[in-house]
Amino acid sequence: MNRSKVTPAQGSITAGADFLQLDAADAPPGGLGDWLAHRLREAISDGRLPAGSRVPATRVLAAELRISRGVVTDAYRRLTEEGRLAGRGRGGTVVLAAAVSVPPPPFVTPVPAAPEPALFAADPVPASFDALRAAPARIDLSPGVPDLAAFPRAAWLRAERAVLDALPAHEFGYGDPRGSAALRRAVARWLARNRGIGADPDEVLIVAGAAQALALLGQVFGRAGISEVAVEDPGSLGTRQHLGHWLRATPPVPVDAEGIRVDALRATGAPAVLLTPAHQFPTGVVLGGRRRRELLHWAGEGGLVIEDDYDAEHRYDRPPVPALRAVLPEQVCYMGSVSKLLAPALRTGWLLVPPRYREAALAAKRFADLGNPVLPQLVLARLMDSGELERHLRLLRPRHRRRRDAMIAAIGAHLPGAVVHGAAAGLHLTVTFPAGLGCGDAELATAALAHGVKVQPLSWHARLPHPPGLVLGYAAGTPGGIEEGIAVLGRLLRGQG
Repeated sequence: MNRSKVTPAQGSITAGADFLQLDAADAPPGGLGDWLAHRLREAISDGRLPAGSRVPATRVLAAELRISRGVVTDAYRRLTEEGRLAGRGRGGTVVLAAAVSVPPPPFVTPVPAAPEPALFAADPVPASFDALRAAPARIDLSPGVPDLAAFPRAAWLRAERAVLDALPAHEFGYGDPRGSAALRRAVARWLARNRGIGADPDEVLIVAGAAQALALLGQVFGRAGISEVAVEDPGSLGTRQHLGHWLRATPPVPVDAEGIRVDALRATGAPAVLLTPAHQFPTGVVLGGRRRRELLHWAGEGGLVIEDDYDAEHRYDRPPVPALRAVLPEQVCYMGSVSKLLAPALRTGWLLVPPRYREAALAAKRFADLGNPVLPQLVLARLMDSGELERHLRLLRPRHRRRRDAMIAAIGAHLPGAVVHGAAAGLHLTVTFPAGLGCGDAELATAALAHGVKVQPLSWHARLPHPPGLVLGYAAGTPGGIEEGIAVLGRLLRGQG
């Protein structure tokens, strides 16, 4: 028998391995080597050990099972001779393939898969965004995508190392559901410097991006008896879908060259409205002075504003626009994020709500996830406090401006008659076409995707009548790729696709 002797003290911990849930006590007397080889053979045959996966080192597995290392070595040798395992030196021992045929599984009547959402449908479903992101394309001109290649990796790594070097052990525990105190302080300073918002750190709630901010507000509003939030039209399809998941209705309010029409907002009777006043999505208009005064008067009468400070940092040909929250904090829920400034993958943003909703918003956040991961918050706080984030923004602006200029030039060359909207700021342009386009913008976007160019039709974001158009992102493209993508659109419009 090839079992090693186990002392009583050692036996106080049950011998066994997480690997394949092996327990040497299951082996028959005198057959430990055969048992182990059989278990490995079974796991390779049934796919639990797929080709290319590594098996534990003989020393490690022998120690876990409390058996002789020679038993494990012998089992591995047998499977190597059978062509199931192979030694890779420092790469360890890896699975090659099952050397025996596996009987086919019993026939099961297939369950029809859920149909793929129709891209650019008149009434897109939430999964349409997922499908569009996954769709292959040679040139991606989707809006809302920042220059991911410009992510400040070196600065992030420096800040992360500094945070880890100084972080006491207790900080690795559960954090404050409001967010780390360091990041809430940094965000409060950032908003004061860059958006004119005076806020105490205790007013800041750290959230997983604007999407979670909308989800929390939808829950808070619903419990407060607010079942409708009006939205801009055209306006972001994604934000409308997020609010619509929690609320009964999101009535559309038309947007013109001055921003949202407050008279039409009043006509909806909705007690709250979602706005992108600094750079309206997708038209790019700024909420004008007269409209801003009308809106603040409406809010002063009890109306509630959700201010999505979308693209506020990215501006080129106009001065900054003050945040609504800075003027009327008692009636404005303010949300921002680093998704367009750094990367959506960070899933980090902030939410400020009027005092009467603060406890409810915190409760919704607490029961959603107990708070954002703490380590990325501390790294971001360091980038904000050190000025690194402002330096990154200064680097991005001229790069984005060059790409925007390349897109405007390409539109002039290949899409004559198209009208460009929202060029002064942001990360995208919207173009509208004359009435005689010859096809709908959804059809044009579909044809463009078939030719390897990804864009979004304006009709995706509009429920009210609106000219056909496209929403075109430029931040993540190169000038050459942008020009080529617009040229494809031009050929399609001329019927040369």
